[in-house]
Amino acid sequence: MTDTLLSRAPDPRRALSGSSPMSDDTEGMAYLQSLPRRLVTLYLPLGVIVVVLLFPFYWMALTAIKPDDQLLDLEAYSPFWTTAPTLKHFYKLLFESNYPWWLWNTMYVAISATVLSIIASVLAAYAIVRLRYKGAQWIGGAIFLAYLVPPSILFIPLATVVFQYGLFDSPFALILTYPTILIPFSTWLLMGYFKTIPFELEECALIDGASRWQILTKIVVPLAIPGLISAFIFCFTLCWNEFIYALTFITSVGNKTVPVAIVNEFVDGDIYRWGSLMAGALAGSLPLVILYAFFVEHYVSAMTGAVKE
Repeated sequence: MTDTLLSRAPDPRRALSGSSPMSDDTEGMAYLQSLPRRLVTLYLPLGVIVVVLLFPFYWMALTAIKPDDQLLDLEAYSPFWTTAPTLKHFYKLLFESNYPWWLWNTMYVAISATVLSIIASVLAAYAIVRLRYKGAQWIGGAIFLAYLVPPSILFIPLATVVFQYGLFDSPFALILTYPTILIPFSTWLLMGYFKTIPFELEECALIDGASRWQILTKIVVPLAIPGLISAFIFCFTLCWNEFIYALTFITSVGNKTVPVAIVNEFVDGDIYRWGSLMAGALAGSLPLVILYAFFVEHYVSAMTGAVKE
């Protein structure tokens, strides 16, 4: 009888902790144990998201390998699959057009503009976050507000500047103008990342006689590698897909980038060469897919913070 009463008595440790007898670490996810609930709350939303995200790539790949007759006759052939895939469009793209040169132009412009933007953003973000002076926070906010200015407004005055300096119709026109839309956001992103690096590390380095440049290059930058990778991915993606500046500043076929070239060269009036267009878009998106696949972990870690105190 005594054992029965003791077994029914409440546990004082449980009462002090404020948890009920039924509380458990896995109680919050218990509703996912049954298959119908998992289907409705987990698998169905994930399936919809995957289909929405991957369907454009499927459509590009399908159109790129379809013969011309199946692309034009949608009544006789299904638009969602093909029975006779072909690589003719990729062959024309790679060997009968300037696509490899356009790809090189895009890579050259994107890497050059991204490197310039990252260097300027690191210096600006470190100066705003670590150097104590009046108005530092206001300067950081003003830099971020500059990112909100639409590029469609800036390209008109920038076109005049580019033409007066003799850079029109050259890759340097894009390399020098892309940082105007890359530096503000990259600086704002790196400012938030530098703030998570403990300031005590720099104080110890200053006591040991290190200069500000040594602190930046040997302490801050190595600790901020995930943030730099995140900023690099953002800048590179924006440069790779940019259309307005490339369309305005570049006119010759040999200097065009991929987004502009495939639209201008594979559209003849009202005739769209869909096979070549989709093949060019698919081949042009592969470098970005590879970039995200290799550095996605660093990109995610940059969103969660740096060194914890």
